[in-house]
Amino acid sequence: MTSTHAFGIDFGGTGIKGAPVDLVKGDFSAERVRIKTPSKSTPKNVAEVFVELLAAFPDSTGPVGVTVPGVVRHGVVRTAANIDEEWIGTDADKLFSQATGREVHVVNDADAAGLAEVRYGAARDQRGLVIVTTLGTGIGTALVYDGVLIPNSELGHLEIDGHDAERRAANSAREREDLSWSHWAKRLQTYYRALENLFAPDLFVVGGGVSKQSAQFLPLLDLDTDIVPAQLLNDAGAVGAALYASEQS
Repeated sequence: MTSTHAFGIDFGGTGIKGAPVDLVKGDFSAERVRIKTPSKSTPKNVAEVFVELLAAFPDSTGPVGVTVPGVVRHGVVRTAANIDEEWIGTDADKLFSQATGREVHVVNDADAAGLAEVRYGAARDQRGLVIVTTLGTGIGTALVYDGVLIPNSELGHLEIDGHDAERRAANSAREREDLSWSHWAKRLQTYYRALENLFAPDLFVVGGGVSKQSAQFLPLLDLDTDIVPAQLLNDAGAVGAALYASEQS
């Protein structure tokens, strides 16, 4: 069965991780492989890593989904905040499909995590609007309505109190400014209340590495909307990318 499973690749700043994904279970069907991200992470160099990664799974033939930390429209990367500028304007679907000889579909990394959490994780069976946020170097967001992704929301860039929200409320801001959990929670309160006022969601899901410590800050928030930690953690990107690729095929 591994041969027909969709393949998920999570492209990050330090590592590129991938494995075939059982989309019934929402889990890897073989042990994940990780390869170091090239120091110059141009699309061409990253494509070469994808070829190497897929070669580790010679029986895999399903569609391939890839996360990218940027806005993606119809397979074309439109922004590159934390990756090489050569990505901007690249038809990544076409480039990676040609390089690997496989059907490849690229998706924003936060959108991939959102899809995974809605289908298999903390928002499973949740109707209505789910907003998934990833608190890390920045704030990634995904909007999913009744299981359908509304792509490229980029709500980490909302202007709040004259500041880009992620500059104040991302986990990197907490670490950079050495904020206490309670101080940081006040900033998160302002951010999530703004999202609540704009979108009236049915559920917030909080991901990113700091979600493992959600007991330190989520109980400090006072919102009208339920807010819960993500469940898939580091697997969400690859699982969501594989799900996305299967639905685009």
